[in-house]
Amino acid sequence: MNISESIEKGLIRHCSPTLASLKTASLFTLEFTCHKELNEVLRKWNKSLSDKGVAMIALRETDNRALIYVFRKNKLRKELRRPEIRRFLLNNGYGGSDIGAALSTLRAHLAKLEDFPHEIGIFLGYPLDDVIGFIRNKGQNCKCTGCWKVYCNDCEAAKTFARYKKCEAVYMRLWEQGRSVRQLTVAA
Repeated sequence: MNISESIEKGLIRHCSPTLASLKTASLFTLEFTCHKELNEVLRKWNKSLSDKGVAMIALRETDNRALIYVFRKNKLRKELRRPEIRRFLLNNGYGGSDIGAALSTLRAHLAKLEDFPHEIGIFLGYPLDDVIGFIRNKGQNCKCTGCWKVYCNDCEAAKTFARYKKCEAVYMRLWEQGRSVRQLTVAA
C-alpha cells in the first residue's frame, strides 16, 4: 500500500468523527519512505480539505513513521480560547490561544517525551475535567474507558463513544462502497 492509500485508510479508520465534525481532532500513525513524500502528501490533503475546515500536520516524525494530527480549525480555535483551557495550557507551558503557537508547543512536548504529554487530550477535544482527572489519578481509577479515560461524566462519555463508533462504521462502509474522503468530509 502506498502512502496515499495509507493516509486515506487512516483518515477513515481513525478520523471519521473529526471528518464528520463530531470531534475536534484525531490522531493516527502513518508509515512513509521519505520526508519529501510525506510533506507532499500532507500538502495535497490540506489543499483538498481546507475548504471543509479540516487541516492535518505531522506532530512527530521518525525515520519512517509520522504521528498525523487531523483537526477542525474552528473547533480547535474555539477550544483554545475557552478561559479554563487557556489557564490549563498556560500552566503546562503553552502561551496564548493561537493555534500555530499551541501546536508548535505540543510538537516540542512530544519531541521531549517518549509517550504523549497529558495535555494532548485538550487538542483532541477531550473534556478538561477528564484530562485533569487522568493527570491527578496517574491514569488509574477511571469510571470508564473508550476514546479516553473518563473521570467525570461517564454517561455522556458513553453516548459520545457510541456516536464515534457508529460514525466510524458508517464512514468505513461508505468509503468501501466508493465514496471519497473528500465526499465524506462535512463542511463546517
